[in-house]
Amino acid sequence: MITGIGTLTNVATVLLGAGLGVLLGHRLPERTRDVVTDALGLVTLLIAGTSAWSVLDPVLADAVGSSAPMLIVLGSLLIGGIAGSLLRLETRVESLGGWLQRRLASGASSAERHRFVEGFVASSLLFCTGPLTILGSLSDGLGNGADQLFLKATLDGFAAIAFAASFGWGVAASALTVLVIQGGLTIVGVVLGDVLPDAHLAALTATGGLLLVGVALRLLRIREIPVADLLPALLVAPLLVALVGALQ
Repeated sequence: MITGIGTLTNVATVLLGAGLGVLLGHRLPERTRDVVTDALGLVTLLIAGTSAWSVLDPVLADAVGSSAPMLIVLGSLLIGGIAGSLLRLETRVESLGGWLQRRLASGASSAERHRFVEGFVASSLLFCTGPLTILGSLSDGLGNGADQLFLKATLDGFAAIAFAASFGWGVAASALTVLVIQGGLTIVGVVLGDVLPDAHLAALTATGGLLLVGVALRLLRIREIPVADLLPALLVAPLLVALVGALQ
């Protein structure tokens, strides 16, 4: 199987789902689109909870001690959040969304521009912070097949339909994020030659789950958490596991 085919399939399903969602969304009243967004927020919260539960994985506790997993996740979010804030990742992601909006949908009103950017940011974060993004991309790069990315592509396609019905073409623009992030991780897999140990993966999955909680809170219009600023936490989590494990 061709390396990278999983990411290309994922990009195609996001674009296809977004196109169908836009066609459907124009036929739905605003109240119905709000209900769809709320439903997406609740489902995202469910996915986030199942991912965050990995903090209780026995493999992680064995590697770092029973009292360390929560602290590792906390430390990952704090260190990652500080780094992301200093790098202004949230602002940069929003700026990218605004640039894409001007390129793809110039002449739109201020409300439509905000809707485009919010759709781009929310869908990019949802499609690129889950464990399947990392595992599937690394597995594809290692030559172990793209089955996980094919599953993710199917899920993302259906999610893109629902997202685009509420947010419009900003969701289609997130295909660029999927291409860059998953394509980059696939290349890392080619270079790495091995997968993350289970303990490192558990910490990364738990941290990613909390980031998805932030995405859910945005979708539910509870709080605009700058999730993009927290993305470096995904890199910090396995590093902290390795550091703490070495000190055991």
